[in-house]
Amino acid sequence: MDLHLNGKTALVTGAGRGIGLAVVRALTAEGVRVVAAARTVTPELEAFGVVPVKVDLADPAGAEYLVTEAVTALGGIDVLVNNVGGGDGGLSGGFLDLTDAQWSQVMDLNFLATVRVTRAALPALLAARGTVVNVSSMGARVPHGGPVAYTTAKAAVTAFGKALAEEFGSRGVRVNTVSPGPVRTAMWESPTGYGAELAATLGIPHADLLAALPTQMGMLIDRLVEPEEVAALVTYLASPRAAATTGTDHLIDGGAVKTS
Repeated sequence: MDLHLNGKTALVTGAGRGIGLAVVRALTAEGVRVVAAARTVTPELEAFGVVPVKVDLADPAGAEYLVTEAVTALGGIDVLVNNVGGGDGGLSGGFLDLTDAQWSQVMDLNFLATVRVTRAALPALLAARGTVVNVSSMGARVPHGGPVAYTTAKAAVTAFGKALAEEFGSRGVRVNTVSPGPVRTAMWESPTGYGAELAATLGIPHADLLAALPTQMGMLIDRLVEPEEVAALVTYLASPRAAATTGTDHLIDGGAVKTS
């Protein structure tokens, strides 16, 4: 299927690895010119022929800098993919274990970075009658399924997307959300990520936790979601093929969430 994205422009945050890198791969394969934002610009990212921008979006000044670089490089922005997130390491305890500093760190990276980048990019998106795709999490619907600060921040991302769709839909900007379940990324697989910390807390080997995770999360498939599967959904929502789709939140969780 031709998604009619050839020649379009896109800004992707959190593009250095995992879902973000897969989104960059999918968009460039469709002929999209991409500015890719990451705290660390890797050779793998540069290999896609993108314009890489090294930036820390937890820094409030980072969003304006990034969008200025993107508009200069691309001449405008048709698609914004807010994928930046993480900071889940060190959060495997419960609510009473979290400090104000940890809450601020997680909210800055997983919610406020999305707010700031979107605010900075909206003039360009309005001019292009463009589209925004926010990457949230199934944890926004089942907040007990992850660190409370992380899932709370992702719930805010989901609500933010719906509010934006209402406010700017009449001005030609579509906004949708993608909410993955457990994805085969560093969050679960890294020896220093949330998955490894959770395994240590439970007193089981990390590999055993990953093997049991699909069943324990109620997934109807026997594996984690692949980053490329999330990227395919993001790319479709970003395309003119999805012109009538806005204000929606799409689960891609292997059937883990049982309610609509």
